[in-house]
Amino acid sequence: MKKILVIDESKLFREFLSQKLAEFGFEVIVGVNGLDGASKLRRETPDLVIMDYYLSRTSSVELLQKKREDPNAESIPVIMASGKVDREKLLQIARYNVSKFFTKPIRIDALAKSISELLGVSLDLDSTPCIIEAHFNDEILFVEVAQGLNKEKIELLRYKIVELMELYEVKSPRVLIIMSSIDVGSDDSIKLASLLQTVIENTAAKPRQVKVLTNSDYVKEFIGDRSEYQDIEVTNSLETAMDGLLGKKAGSYIDRESKTVHQEFLQTSAPRSGKEESIEMKFEEERAGFAPGPVGGAATIAIVDDDFVIREMVKAVLGDMGPTVREFENGREFIDDPQRSEFDLVLLDLMMPEMDGFQVMQELKEAGEKVPIIVLSALSQRETVIRAMQFGVTSYLIKPLEPESVLNKAREVLQANF
Repeated sequence: MKKILVIDESKLFREFLSQKLAEFGFEVIVGVNGLDGASKLRRETPDLVIMDYYLSRTSSVELLQKKREDPNAESIPVIMASGKVDREKLLQIARYNVSKFFTKPIRIDALAKSISELLGVSLDLDSTPCIIEAHFNDEILFVEVAQGLNKEKIELLRYKIVELMELYEVKSPRVLIIMSSIDVGSDDSIKLASLLQTVIENTAAKPRQVKVLTNSDYVKEFIGDRSEYQDIEVTNSLETAMDGLLGKKAGSYIDRESKTVHQEFLQTSAPRSGKEESIEMKFEEERAGFAPGPVGGAATIAIVDDDFVIREMVKAVLGDMGPTVREFENGREFIDDPQRSEFDLVLLDLMMPEMDGFQVMQELKEAGEKVPIIVLSALSQRETVIRAMQFGVTSYLIKPLEPESVLNKAREVLQANF
């Protein structure tokens, strides 16, 4: 059994990494600071060291210097991580046999790949497509799950919840689990149970404080058939769920045909502790870009917005995904384009000169052209959202836009349609 020494002053990170590495079959030794890590490095002679750059009592550079001076430890590979990376740090550690330098939060799939390469072992991760995000707003924990269920990400969720509750200083939150665009069935029963238990156990929320928003018949049946979840309310109405949790309307809606949740309420508030989040819920491949898969070739996306800044931002965000991105300054320019029916996704503003977004959707409807549309609008009134939904809009994002929200929603829609 190969040994890995983890040196990090974050108890949460040590626990997460120790549990995951033990699952992979490694013997894990932990160092709680630089001095403790240096002692265990000398005594245990591990096969690999994973360490943070910022360590107390003995700095990481001092530890690496001691390692180089020890003939028994000199050749041990090191993976280093840091919340901040600059050229000076990289130059400082370059001469100390540091094989890989990650920025925190570390993505578990990228870490597993590096460990596999350095130790010559095969590490298998659940590759089920899945998006899980978690954040707090108004003392409600929002857990958004899309596409499918992934074992690794459900495990990560445990640590993410613990971290968020500490950052936001919430002891017993109310919880809204949003399962949109989800493809699950009986084969996913163990993962679904794990998801629910992870949320309930780590939030200490009573089942009646948990609401599940979904259009999935299987999820409804699964929860309804189990006594331990009988007090969890399952609904396909965001208004109903939020009314039960908060006692006020959320002003957001669901497109029932595409089974996608549309929300203006679900925005992240600032942590009360002033600290930053460190647990990453994404995989490296999601960061690197989107692969269209079986259709062959890249997707084609249209950005229809009269705001140059918005077009540039969206183009930059989607650029790493790999698709062809075309810009249109107004609705008329898009409608007059002879290739408009060939787009795989349209990001559409509502308020534009010459032809607004509603007129664009009316033209497409009359022409019988069906293309996924994500509305990008500063208009969030109930009537506006409902009117857009009636055109079969896939999703509705409220301006000002967050790049991460645009990227996640575009990936989600494209993957659902390819």
